[in-house]
Amino acid sequence: MKQAISYTRVSSREQQEEGFSLGAQSGVLRSYADRNTLSIVRTFEDVETAKVSGRKQFGEMVKWLKKNRSCRVLLVEKTDRLYRNFRDAVILEDLDIEIHLVKEGQIISKDSKSQAKFMHGINLVVARNYSDNLKEEVKKGMLEKARQGIFPAHAPFGYRNDKATRTVEIDPVDSPIVIRMMEAYASGTHTLSTLRKLLKTEFGKAMSKGGIDWVLKNRFYIGEFEWGGETHIGTHPLFIDRKMFDDVQAVFAGHNRPKYGSQEIAFRGLVNCAYDGCTVTGEIKKGKYIYYRCTGYHGKCDLPRFKEDDLALRLGEPLKHLQVPSEIVELIVTTLREDQKAAASKVNADRSRLEGRLTAVRNRMDAAYIDKLDGKITEEFWDRKTADWRLEEHQVKLALDALTNVATESRALTAERTLELANKAYLLYVSQDSFEKAKLLRMLLSNCSVDAISATPTYRYPFDLIFKRAKTQEWSGRLDSN
Repeated sequence: MKQAISYTRVSSREQQEEGFSLGAQSGVLRSYADRNTLSIVRTFEDVETAKVSGRKQFGEMVKWLKKNRSCRVLLVEKTDRLYRNFRDAVILEDLDIEIHLVKEGQIISKDSKSQAKFMHGINLVVARNYSDNLKEEVKKGMLEKARQGIFPAHAPFGYRNDKATRTVEIDPVDSPIVIRMMEAYASGTHTLSTLRKLLKTEFGKAMSKGGIDWVLKNRFYIGEFEWGGETHIGTHPLFIDRKMFDDVQAVFAGHNRPKYGSQEIAFRGLVNCAYDGCTVTGEIKKGKYIYYRCTGYHGKCDLPRFKEDDLALRLGEPLKHLQVPSEIVELIVTTLREDQKAAASKVNADRSRLEGRLTAVRNRMDAAYIDKLDGKITEEFWDRKTADWRLEEHQVKLALDALTNVATESRALTAERTLELANKAYLLYVSQDSFEKAKLLRMLLSNCSVDAISATPTYRYPFDLIFKRAKTQEWSGRLDSN
């Protein structure tokens, strides 16, 4: 009896868990071997994507075929189960084996007719296209999920993925560790090294300094995350207070800025010189007078010295230009709320349509299964149509998973609070001491350069948009509402 090996593959662990693919493929291959007097001496199974060559079991199979020259027959269900990239096809072709594509009714080898090789090549191109298209659709689905506020990847430390609802929830075991990390570092008494030791002592948790740094700076813990080059407002529950997070970032800023000495100076490190781009630093004279000057790293500079009160006055001037008319604030918030209603209505309509399509597909499968039991359709017809229906069912379920209630209410509230802060920025500024002034400026500005006469700010997002619109008076109800 001629020896053969079999290869089966599923593209995700979900398919393996659902149990409709690996077992079915193995059964088809065993039946084929029995009918053709072939003895399956080894089986290889992969549960991962075939998009990238070098799958673990695929690689093991290639090594086995190279060692065992007496076995030259490979059984596989169909082309897209074996490979979806051209490199894998070339690797198998170089092994000089017979590839039996059971469901496609083809045997491919070096002696195959040109027509068979041509059709096999077409199937390979189709499989490659399917893989590329599936990858694109998955990326689109994940981006859409992110835009709806649902984190589409493995949850950060302190959270866990809820497989049932496909959302992110708080991990009751790890979340207290994150809280302790934030509290300890916000106190300003710890470095990453000492915090690492503290976590090991109190929780028995070994974390690298890089991992601790990543957690402490991750805005996911205050409801924001980056995906697809965009910042998204998450719908996941929070367990870290924003003030605590801001305190942690302030400690980082303090650790990372140049060491000026023991005396704190409010605006030091916040301003650059407009003439040469150097930092404007502050120094205390006679124990009580604070002056600011260019560091002069590039040589003599024309920037005059400023008293702290004079510099504070200049830095406050740009905040006057962040005024938004109250009617515009109301219009923007109203527009966002209307967007929420429209988006929710569209999601509901799409969900109803997809659920109807899913029901129809499952009804077709149920009806066909009864016809198979009654002998009205053949096993081959059942297998072929079931594969198509399973694929359609999977695609519909992916589309349903991507849908959720669109929560733009938080966006409306965020816009309202941001615009309120812009309107009150100058009044808040003039009513506070120098250190609170500097804190507010760091919230609104990423940089500010000064010359002998004026200050030129670089606003942080979204205050840069507000400034541009306020300057041109080109207001609209959508003020880049996304």
